[in-house]
Amino acid sequence: MAEQVKQEIASLLTDGLKDPRVGFVSVMEVRMSPDLHYANVYVSLLGDEREKKSSLIGLRQASGWFRKEIGSRIRLRHVPEIRFFEDDSLDRVYHLEEVIRELHEEEDGDGDEPAMGHDDDSEE
Repeated sequence: MAEQVKQEIASLLTDGLKDPRVGFVSVMEVRMSPDLHYANVYVSLLGDEREKKSSLIGLRQASGWFRKEIGSRIRLRHVPEIRFFEDDSLDRVYHLEEVIRELHEEEDGDGDEPAMGHDDDSEE
């Protein structure tokens, strides 16, 4: 059921939501509560901090509209309450990649010259 809700919300974001506050948003994951009364929607937001905050506020204020639309698209006994949360896992991944890249650059820059000089001396 979480996957269905995820697909419907993604579709509504691209085709239905007309809130100018909501910028580029990707639905990363939907987690349903055990009783299926809540759908926690984790979204990746693009933009600076102000734009991200604005998008999240717009999504949260539209949660009732999302719930109504999902109720009309998916036949459920109880339509879950939609709750939006920022998923910053992509930001963390990008940051880790940057740190790893910088470490490799430092390693390459610091390690090449002494290693080559040392190898030349030891072979003679």
